Amino acid sequence: MNCYLGVDIGSISTKGVIIDECNNIIASAYIWTEGNPVNAVRNLIEILKKDLDSKYVVKGIGTTGSARKLIGLLLNANVVKNEIMAHAIGTLSLYPDVKTILEIGGQDSKIILLNNGIITDYAMNTLCAAGTGAFLSSQAKRLNIDIEQFGTLALKSTNPVKIAARCTVFAESDLIHKAQVGYKKEDIVAGLCKSIVLNYLNNVGKGKKIESPVIFQGGVSKNVGVLKYFKEILNTDVIVDPNSHLMGALGIAILAKKNKTNKVYDLNIQNVDFLTKATECKGCSNNCEILRIYKDNRLVDSWGNRCDKYIKN
Repeated sequence: MNCYLGVDIGSISTKGVIIDECNNIIASAYIWTEGNPVNAVRNLIEILKKDLDSKYVVKGIGTTGSARKLIGLLLNANVVKNEIMAHAIGTLSLYPDVKTILEIGGQDSKIILLNNGIITDYAMNTLCAAGTGAFLSSQAKRLNIDIEQFGTLALKSTNPVKIAARCTVFAESDLIHKAQVGYKKEDIVAGLCKSIVLNYLNNVGKGKKIESPVIFQGGVSKNVGVLKYFKEILNTDVIVDPNSHLMGALGIAILAKKNKTNKVYDLNIQNVDFLTKATECKGCSNNCEILRIYKDNRLVDSWGNRCDKYIKN
């Protein structure tokens, strides 16, 4: 039986799903990238293989996320696409009427607007960590709160404090001040959750017409405090799928299925020699930083050059 692998490699987490011909998820995994996307994917594949029935053969592999190009080479992926496309396809497979996708990940956030299954507009915030999962995690540590309990604690608040969350530096300073003057911990946490929503809508969602159905996804969608304030401020229902953190991986797996070849993919990649070497091109005054990718001692690709003076060798 045929199956298809989708891998979403982010800066904080790496997600993977294997789907069957009907787009059903038959194996999934979510692990931390820990600054090494190659090792993370090796570990991810081992986890997925344990849950994959031997009757399945992999007929397509897709990669998305910030390290999609690198991991695409490692896995010989037949599809490599950006996160906007992957998240849209994954969400549409489950919610064909969706009009707005809100996504907050570990280091970035995005909004995708759709009409009749077609992407009509989108925006991304990749320049500042304020309002992302990494920002929430750092504040949870500062407050000595388990990040898993962050949202639940926020729901206990009846008076969320105002936190200046447009910048991580200002937010941390404001949070410390509020804690020192005696505000309750649950009110501070609720204030953080609310400020993240306001920051997202005033930056990523600025000028965008947010229409229902609205789907909230990414790791932060698991935070019930942030979800609460999205619902309140938008004054509409906001759907969080049980697999909201896997939508990018699901979408790229579906695209891999649509673009399948006759090839059968081998998931035994632990012994594949995959190496990157950095160098500097001296062909012109740009002095471009070049990254060469070697697989089993063979140069498979390189990138970083701004002109044609660099020769791949």
